[in-house]
Amino acid sequence: MAPGTVYAPAPPVTGLVELLDRLDRALATALSPATSAEGVSRDGWRVLLMLAKGGGRSMGEIAAHTALPAPTATRVVDRLVAAGMAVRRTDPVDRRRVLVHLAGDGRAVVERVCGRVERRAGEALGASHTPERAQLAELLETLATRRRN
Repeated sequence: MAPGTVYAPAPPVTGLVELLDRLDRALATALSPATSAEGVSRDGWRVLLMLAKGGGRSMGEIAAHTALPAPTATRVVDRLVAAGMAVRRTDPVDRRRVLVHLAGDGRAVVERVCGRVERRAGEALGASHTPERAQLAELLETLATRRRN
């Protein structure tokens, strides 16, 4: 620091940014072994989670939701289809459009990985059905929804 320079602490938001970064790293640490054991990349995992919400999704929706460039999203979906975790079907409303759906194997992977990660989170954070965890989930959903709007 230069002579005469006064240290000014960073704004409080950096605390939130740091916490979210730490949470992201902790989640990646918990997810990585579970998804790797299933042969799924982190991007593939994001697609599986999106598809697990139900209904078919277009490649444009998948790319936008996962923040992947369209060619990368296509490669990720190609791998999931080849592994039997996702299927492509013609949209019944618009026959020119193809939708991606979660296959039975994909649903099983989502259930196994979520179960493993939830158990690890339970070991680290305590019971999964506490008011604090419910509140955290609600706040995170609000933040995630605002980000998309």
